[in-house]
Amino acid sequence: MAKLKLNIPVKRGDRLELDVETLASSGDGLCRHEGYTLFTPGGVPGDKVLGKVIKITPRFGVVDVLKRIELSKDRIDPPCPVFFKCGGCKFQDLNYEKQLQFKVQVVKDSLQRIAGLDTPENIKTIPADSGYEYRNKGSFAIQGKGGKPAIGFYAEGSHNIADSTTCDILLPAINDTKEWIRQLLIKHDISIYNESNYRGLLRGLIIRHSTSTGETLVGLVTYKGRFPRGFLTDLTQEKVLKQLGIVGMIQNTNLKNTNVILGNENRVLWGKNHFTEKLGELTFHLSLGSFFQIHSKQAEKLYSLISQWTEKAEDQTIIDAYSGSGGIALWLAKQGRNVIGIEKYEPAMEDAKLSAENNGLSNCQFLTGTVEEHAITLDKPIHTFIVDPPRKGCSEAVIQTLLKSKPKQIVYISCNPSTLARDLERLEGYKIEEIRVIDMFPQTQHIETAILATRL
Repeated sequence: MAKLKLNIPVKRGDRLELDVETLASSGDGLCRHEGYTLFTPGGVPGDKVLGKVIKITPRFGVVDVLKRIELSKDRIDPPCPVFFKCGGCKFQDLNYEKQLQFKVQVVKDSLQRIAGLDTPENIKTIPADSGYEYRNKGSFAIQGKGGKPAIGFYAEGSHNIADSTTCDILLPAINDTKEWIRQLLIKHDISIYNESNYRGLLRGLIIRHSTSTGETLVGLVTYKGRFPRGFLTDLTQEKVLKQLGIVGMIQNTNLKNTNVILGNENRVLWGKNHFTEKLGELTFHLSLGSFFQIHSKQAEKLYSLISQWTEKAEDQTIIDAYSGSGGIALWLAKQGRNVIGIEKYEPAMEDAKLSAENNGLSNCQFLTGTVEEHAITLDKPIHTFIVDPPRKGCSEAVIQTLLKSKPKQIVYISCNPSTLARDLERLEGYKIEEIRVIDMFPQTQHIETAILATRL
């Protein structure tokens, strides 16, 4: 049988005048030409652009913007000098109200298209008080040769670093620390790891900071080897460390050729292996690799929302699955709830236990392992099951555990609307009571959603 000829109205290299109609879930502009969908990275709804077709598939194409003929009324000037190169932010050129509208619409579309769920007309948002200088953790890639390091985030669609002295969404203290370390790398000609031949020492940099305590923790991710003595001497100058609020310097060794940033081995070069964060009346003991919400002020709003949703739990049990370093569990325990946190990353559970001890909380328990192996061993009814999984969502085993546990309500915290919708469709016997979109990641296309579902 002869293959059907696809009627694609464009070919690679074509130059077209296009109107950007809306935004795709990726944050890219979306245009149509003779019914054919064209993605336009950097396009804002309302733009009229001259674009060059650089990719075609049976279902869609991709256009490179050559010229903006007319600018959208919603377009603003981005403050970042490498915004148009860096892949870290998508929306510095889109006004904040439209950013929130985009995120709500992506959640609505995902729930309706994937799960077939009816959603409220007006999904409430929890906006950020500040759209800049909020990220409390910077994970930087490093490239270059002999004392000329490029430090930053990858340019969109590439493995090349968009080098910049500042990142506008990071806390200023993180930028300051990064640039101080850059100067030391240059001064001592520290070798940079080369992914193609597996040679060199330094392969990444992680900096975590708390504005509430002023403490900073630094992780230097390396391949095989040790730093020169002169570099370590300069790196551990107590006067400078005090000025920057640094309480610990850690060398993390990662020998694997993967995209995973951290390895399993940590060596303290100076100070402590952790720093202290504070939210509300709680202090948190956090090590280099422990998960904690990236936007501390928004995390407080999220935790307060979950506290409202669990008020009726009284003396019943709440499970905080995918607990990370115990943020949600500790917050609820502080409000008098009985909480069990479950997390398979052991260092995070150790952090959570120390935080509970430091805060004098005895009504929370932390278990290392998977949700499915621990939840079935509990001999008490569960009032609320909280899940906050990674982007891939919940496994089938976790979904089945939720259904077998029959909690009165499920709180699902999601950073991926698609997997959220997929998982909600599988939660038979539960109905959605409330939906909130919390803007945990201003200026980016990333979306945090909180769902309250109750048993029918």
